[in-house]
Amino acid sequence: MKPVKKAVFPVAGFGTRFLPATKAVPKELLPVVDQPLIQYAIDEALAAGIEQMIFVTGRGKHAIEDYFDSAFEIEADLLAKNKQEIIEKLAPTRLAPGQAAFVRQQIMSGLGHAVWCARHLTGDEPFAVLLPDELLWNPASPCLTQMMETYHDKGGSVIAVVEVPQEHTKRYGIVDPGAIEGPTIEIKGFVEKPDPSVAPSRMAAVGRYILDPKVMRLLETQEKGAGGEIQLTDSLAKLIGDQPFHARVFDGARHDCGEKSGFIQANVALALERPDLEGPLREYLKSL
Repeated sequence: MKPVKKAVFPVAGFGTRFLPATKAVPKELLPVVDQPLIQYAIDEALAAGIEQMIFVTGRGKHAIEDYFDSAFEIEADLLAKNKQEIIEKLAPTRLAPGQAAFVRQQIMSGLGHAVWCARHLTGDEPFAVLLPDELLWNPASPCLTQMMETYHDKGGSVIAVVEVPQEHTKRYGIVDPGAIEGPTIEIKGFVEKPDPSVAPSRMAAVGRYILDPKVMRLLETQEKGAGGEIQLTDSLAKLIGDQPFHARVFDGARHDCGEKSGFIQANVALALERPDLEGPLREYLKSL
């Protein structure tokens, strides 16, 4: 079993739900409290032992590349003003030389297509996929770290799932479950956005994957599926029976920051965990 050392971050989308803000700022750089969404995903990957970050970008997303670079002007100004504490906050935004790679997705053709764009960089190795607009929050045991436990135990491919209301199954890829061992569920089938009346379960994929490199060969010839896009779940379904395939039920708080309400809730929830913000914010919320 090969270790998982590479992670793919699909960040080419237009962020239309957050227009006009995303006309100039990539959705992945919108802040939750004082960190952009992409930073939470990077921190999660690093905690799980990921060594190379592969960003699948699009036009207008150069700010993401700049974000992970050194900001000489800002740091020089802070140093001159002896604001060392603020300089230290910038350390996590600087990835090591060669640790970040960027590849373009020229046409928005779905998540499966975005992942396939990284095929030459992932090579013949297992890799993780993290969708930054899914903020899966558990600082003590991040989602990808939990998934690594299942991967090391079972091998093959692993996805993260959470239980959603029955009426919401039409929004997600839904697992058809087999044997259950604690937080690990064997996957017998996978359906993209099923009608609630025929959904095989309420276990929904939520933007975290550990994938066998075989999926890239399947994506090569994958036809368009739900929404007229190349769906990652359609190729994942073809792996079932060919190799171990499991879901890990995420133990933590999930914030869907692809939706405005989820993004606002994430800001409130994480701010309430901050000693410097919790008091004034709680008093304000009580006054509403």
